[in-house]
Amino acid sequence: MARIRLLTSVSGRGFAWAPGEVVDLPGAEATAWADGVRAVMVRDEQPDTPEAAAARPERARKRPARRETRTT
Repeated sequence: MARIRLLTSVSGRGFAWAPGEVVDLPGAEATAWADGVRAVMVRDEQPDTPEAAAARPERARKRPARRETRTT
């Protein structure tokens, strides 16, 4: 089984999935759905623990470009 996160809503006979929902599907079917338009693959990551966080170097977070709106 593989996990995908839906990007669009999908419904059919007996099911309805909403955008953002994570669904488990058989591997080949999940790969077909995860085309970047309908869904994306979800990587299984281990939950953060304080020990794991301390072992990783801290990275600087990029800030989005600041926009100014001037009114006259």
